Amino acid sequence: MARITGLRTLRIGEHPNLLWVEISTDEGLIGLGESFRGASVVEAMLHDQVAPWLIGRDPRHIEAVSLELMGPYLGFGSSGAEVRAASAVDIALWDLAGQRQGVPVHVAMGGAVRDRIRVYNTCAGYRFNTAGGTRREVGAGDRPAGPYDDQVAFMKDAGGLACSLLEEGYGAMKIWPFDVHAAKTGGQSISLPDLKTGLEPFRKIREAVGHRIEVMAELHSFWNAEAAARICRALEDYDVLWAEDPLAKMNDAAALADLRRRTRTPVCGSETIAGIVKFRELLAADALDFVMLDVAWCGGLTEARKIAALAQSHARPVAPHDCTGPVTLIAGLHLALHAPTAIFQEVVRASLATWYRDLVTDLPVIEQGMALAPGRAGLGTRLQPDLWRREDAAVRISGDAIR
Repeated sequence: MARITGLRTLRIGEHPNLLWVEISTDEGLIGLGESFRGASVVEAMLHDQVAPWLIGRDPRHIEAVSLELMGPYLGFGSSGAEVRAASAVDIALWDLAGQRQGVPVHVAMGGAVRDRIRVYNTCAGYRFNTAGGTRREVGAGDRPAGPYDDQVAFMKDAGGLACSLLEEGYGAMKIWPFDVHAAKTGGQSISLPDLKTGLEPFRKIREAVGHRIEVMAELHSFWNAEAAARICRALEDYDVLWAEDPLAKMNDAAALADLRRRTRTPVCGSETIAGIVKFRELLAADALDFVMLDVAWCGGLTEARKIAALAQSHARPVAPHDCTGPVTLIAGLHLALHAPTAIFQEVVRASLATWYRDLVTDLPVIEQGMALAPGRAGLGTRLQPDLWRREDAAVRISGDAIR
């Protein structure tokens, strides 16, 4: 019998929304997990509520731990701090499972159905979702901070951006030019001039590269049903692959199903949803064309695998989300290699080229728009050792954590 002996967490001031957790066992192994958003709250949840129950338990029984942490007293059935904490623990336990067996996580989960998977570039910049803990908005005066400042690029030269991505082998890209107009009405409506402005990047992409690249429209849950329908109908002319998170409440199965009936633009959702029950309701209502999940928000790899199986039973493709942190990206990639209906893994090339490298020892290898299967045991990456010794590091330990 193996036993969990300790848990330690790390936050750094430079990336205030990210939290990492390491779980130690009496086998001498350390499993790595990650959470994003509200990091200090998730940290408190892990040490005050999860660690006293978790320490001393057998790390091999991942399903039992998942059921407890996603249950009525610690889970609450949504992607709040409780579920984000449970997700981080679950990812770390799968990392341990792979290390214990000497195989990558996707093999420990039952094996891969592919040895690589297509990626799409979310066209964010170097500090998207990280600087100051908030999501960046691009204004008229912004200028690119470097060659991969893709959020500025899609607002100012979407055609050139599409050409750049194709040159690097990317076959798909995601942009969100409607976001800047949502605040004017609180997402309750969008004017014809704003609609036309929001469509311009899609027009420029098609004008520059035709249909050589897939384009996804991210709507970030900013819109009510009427505004979302207007946007989605307008996008039909540009053959977008999907409109992602079009409604403010992505757990509203009836509203999503109604929207899907009103437009030919496929609907994708949602990184914001946790647990199999909500996904079951959405799929049963025929509300989604594409299933997106975030392994660090939905309940970890254990819950993500169940959601992927639900999607498979409804013949729906799966696309793991990442625009937050490198461990989430790698965990999502393992799921995408394992899940039969997975079609994409999301990446941000600006993050891969810069700050992700500063945080972990290994990142996915991407060749010609495909992420290759990691070959090392477990997740196949560790935190950079110097992170724990940074001046802006906040470290907290429960039990006897290996250091």
